[in-house]
Amino acid sequence: MGQITIKELAQRLNLSISTVSRALSDSYEISQATRDKVKLLAQELNYTPNLYASSLRSQKSKTIAVIIPEILNNFFALAIDGIEEIAQQHGYHVLIYLTHDDHVKEAAMVQHLLNGRVDGILMSVASETNETNHIAEFVNMEIPVVFFDRVFDDFKTVKIVTDDHQSGYNATRHLFERGCRHIAYLSISQNLSIDKKRMDGYLDACKKFNLQSRVINCTQNESDNKNILTKALAGPNAPDGAFASVEKLAITTYEVCHASNIDIPGQLKIVSFSNLRIASLLKPSLTTIAQPAFEIGKQAALALFRALKNNTVFTKSEEIVIPSTLIERESTVAK
Repeated sequence: MGQITIKELAQRLNLSISTVSRALSDSYEISQATRDKVKLLAQELNYTPNLYASSLRSQKSKTIAVIIPEILNNFFALAIDGIEEIAQQHGYHVLIYLTHDDHVKEAAMVQHLLNGRVDGILMSVASETNETNHIAEFVNMEIPVVFFDRVFDDFKTVKIVTDDHQSGYNATRHLFERGCRHIAYLSISQNLSIDKKRMDGYLDACKKFNLQSRVINCTQNESDNKNILTKALAGPNAPDGAFASVEKLAITTYEVCHASNIDIPGQLKIVSFSNLRIASLLKPSLTTIAQPAFEIGKQAALALFRALKNNTVFTKSEEIVIPSTLIERESTVAK
């Protein structure tokens, strides 16, 4: 048998890695019974602490990492501005890691960061990611992690989000109130918490207003999405309203409508989650649900620095919700 790790101790005892770590350190936060149980098993299995990792944790790098899926989405650019403001106040540097919505790249970046290069992590998960094993390694290293926007609901940490469900409901209601009776929801990835919640809001609104729901599953590939939307928007069963879960799908819908001579908003009304700065300059201007991206980034950083100040990792879930705003423009004007 190879060297026993703290993760294996946690699995055998059905405890979290952070609980085992605190028990081994005689933390007052852990009951005496649990501390005794952990230490007994550690002794039986000849567990040896990773002194190299411990020494790395004791030396502050004065750097935090921000892991995001994309940079072209203006939401993340604004969120990074909020993060930078708080980081600078604490004398910290910020490293940006871009996953391109790829789970393999995300996992590789996590492994890279586990060597002690950063003191904490701010993370918005990739659309392909559907498990948290690689992220749990941060807990093993006692590196605090805060999720923002794209989160894992069952991972115990602080999560900074917007009111995705309510905003999804409001977007659908807005289209209904503007005369739409065949509203489609454009989904980017049902692995994502934001997509699930926005779609649930859409489905609840469809039920409320006696509308038949229609979910159009799109991908991360722009060419594929053009083909998917070209087929969906053609023919007698074409929707008269579209609710895009992310701004890239709204832009692709505009391109498809232009190529197919579909009039916006005459034949199709569109509303999208988006912080796109040129939304008001599009022809027609795009009705958007604007997320408080700067504030989300700022609150995520504040939560992380609270953990760094107290030299702790998060062991409980806490969700901080910051409301979004629906901004009506020409793409949903009633004609």
